[in-house]
Amino acid sequence: MTNEHGDRRAPSDPASDSDETASAQRGIELSPDALSTEALRGLVEEFVSREGTDYGHVDRSLESKVADVYRQLETGEATIVFDLDSESASIVSARDFEARRDR
Repeated sequence: MTNEHGDRRAPSDPASDSDETASAQRGIELSPDALSTEALRGLVEEFVSREGTDYGHVDRSLESKVADVYRQLETGEATIVFDLDSESASIVSARDFEARRDR
């Protein structure tokens, strides 16, 4: 196993294992700039098209929803989190991410 600096460590190091577990539970926050334009667009489109997403009684275009999420990413209302366990990225509210981080 390696730590965040790429240094090898013994797999039986309990302190290192708990650090890694805590990090995996929180995930890693990514800047939108860390993704290619295409990857960011795909992530945002996947986010706005998830089943169960509620936009109220008003029908809105995909472009309108995407623009709202880009704005939320720019203002810090939303953030991109890379989950180390699933090796996938998702968009979450910054408030929810901070709450998970503080646990």
